[in-house]
Amino acid sequence: MGAEGRHRRAARATTSLPADPSLPSTAGWLLRGKDGRLSAYTPAADGVLRWTEKRPGGPEWTGPELFPAPGILPYLAIAQGSDGYVQLVALRRTPLPGGEVATDVVQAIQYQSGRPLRDWYALGTPYAQDRALAATTGLPAAVVDSEGSLHVFVRNAGGGVCGRAQVPNGKWNKWADLKGSGTLGLPAATVTDHGLMEVLAPTEDAVLRWDQETQGVKFQRADDIAFSAANGSVSSERTGRERLTHFWRDAATGAVHAWREGMAAPAALGGEGGTGPVAVLRTPVDGQDCTILAQRGADGRPALAAYPTEEESAGLNWTPTGDACAGAPALAIDGTGRVVLAALGADGSLRVTRQKSESGLAMEAWTRA
Repeated sequence: MGAEGRHRRAARATTSLPADPSLPSTAGWLLRGKDGRLSAYTPAADGVLRWTEKRPGGPEWTGPELFPAPGILPYLAIAQGSDGYVQLVALRRTPLPGGEVATDVVQAIQYQSGRPLRDWYALGTPYAQDRALAATTGLPAAVVDSEGSLHVFVRNAGGGVCGRAQVPNGKWNKWADLKGSGTLGLPAATVTDHGLMEVLAPTEDAVLRWDQETQGVKFQRADDIAFSAANGSVSSERTGRERLTHFWRDAATGAVHAWREGMAAPAALGGEGGTGPVAVLRTPVDGQDCTILAQRGADGRPALAAYPTEEESAGLNWTPTGDACAGAPALAIDGTGRVVLAALGADGSLRVTRQKSESGLAMEAWTRA
């Protein structure tokens, strides 16, 4: 039996989600492939679960399919390039004889919607010769650059950030030390419409930043942002030519804030008491360029909000919707151009609501995939 057959034989081995509140969730787990179909991904016990639309725009889905990945922690960094390929990156711990544990950052790729994942490839850690230091490596962040190359970033043993980059021919550069100190655990990475990457990492009293002057050059430290942001809460969106707006939570109140280059201070967007990262989607609504946000609110339910892009002063209202969810909700545009909000139930089910075919951002009733 081939690899595809083995994966599909294991497809419904489990739909349970891992329960580990010590690990952050991710908001970027709903992605559209080149064929217009959406796919949803989540870590499960020793593997990855995936659902895939049967046709662009749904409403029917296949899955969940289980792709085994023994030893990975229940956290995924997910990135997608312009080619539609989906990159999954995780941290794996493998028991060794004598009680030692090998720690590796690992990566797998899906080339087409509904197709199997390729085998997991070990990227190691910045500490190839020291298992004790390797075990301190943080959870990964991932981004695909404008040339289709994957970049992976982790917190290192000294509290700074290290990165490893894939070159266009598929080979990998060595781990590079971006420096820094005091980071809380999980960096975040994104790329502008001109192909320049930025990396952010919260500390107790600031958000550290790295950026690039031009494509292909090494990262440089940018000015820190004086703000106490919650670990694992950073997400970003392209909101203008060569401009990124970053979103995170206040570590004390859980309120959502937005910041981009040129702002004197982060703008408060409400959402107090929420948890995890905020899903962000920029799309026109009734001809108005809008930024749509989704979060896991204080009551555990998904909550949706929107405002004119880069006009944070306009204010926004958070609207709770659906039942309580596990982790962070996700946003995407489906193959028919509608906004889709997805969430994972505590029972491991995928739940979806889509924008109604009418003016505004009214959403249909939730359905279970």
